[in-house]
Amino acid sequence: MAETPIPVRTCVGCRRRAPVTDLLRVVVRESRLTPDPARRLPGRGASVHPTPECLRAADRRRAFPRALRRSAPLETDLLESHVQALSPDSARA
Repeated sequence: MAETPIPVRTCVGCRRRAPVTDLLRVVVRESRLTPDPARRLPGRGASVHPTPECLRAADRRRAFPRALRRSAPLETDLLESHVQALSPDSARA
């Protein structure tokens, strides 16, 4: 029996391709970037490596509004706190 291949997505921060299991899906909920680790929330999603570096790069490039097709600014507080919780190295930065 053939195995199902793991889908590949592009990180909006570093622009590298990676399996979806390595990336964090992000959606917009009430003008806020919301992490979707279970990949189940409705709507258009963007993928980013769950690292502070990729998050900063995506923010600097204004990649989230473009990937999510939004013209208004998006609040990143929920996403930043989620990534900080996942990244033990960020406490030292």
